[in-house]
Amino acid sequence: MLSTLSRSLCLLLPLIAAACDKGPTKDSAQQPAVASAPTSTGAAVAPTTALEGTKFGAGVTLTDTVAVDAILADPNAYKGKTVRVEGMVTDVCPKRGCWFELAGSAPGQKLKFKVTDGDMVFPMDAKGKIAVAQGEVAVRELTLEETKQNAEYEAKEYGKQYDPASITSPKIVVRIDGTGAVFRDKI
Repeated sequence: MLSTLSRSLCLLLPLIAAACDKGPTKDSAQQPAVASAPTSTGAAVAPTTALEGTKFGAGVTLTDTVAVDAILADPNAYKGKTVRVEGMVTDVCPKRGCWFELAGSAPGQKLKFKVTDGDMVFPMDAKGKIAVAQGEVAVRELTLEETKQNAEYEAKEYGKQYDPASITSPKIVVRIDGTGAVFRDKI
């Protein structure tokens, strides 16, 4: 129960305070690792080729990959489950490197991979690289007020446009609370 409460607080924390304003608490672990070949289907698939890359945190131990698209299409089916995902890194936290976003196969689809500030530090030059990542899927349904607060926070923090009148319904936040990742330059 305490673990569930802790995760809930971690999901709500960016709504209350800046998510990346604390300095690192640990050195990030970066070393060569072995990653597996990506899959583009929604089904879990066993890897076929081992590739080297840069390891973060505990690395990746799962061998079956779940497509980003599959998680985003039915997040509650994966909620609380540890998964392995793969995709192109489209964005990295510009303040402390505490998260990165993976692209899905459809335009605009992305899934955030988040770690505790300082546990792992993802470099800004990771954009465009392929990431193999592992962690627990977290799903949080925001209220309308929380959705507005989140949009306001993102506008201030990342220089995004924000029009409170345009937010008329609550949103669901889906992300992976990460334990490890491997970055590589290509598939």
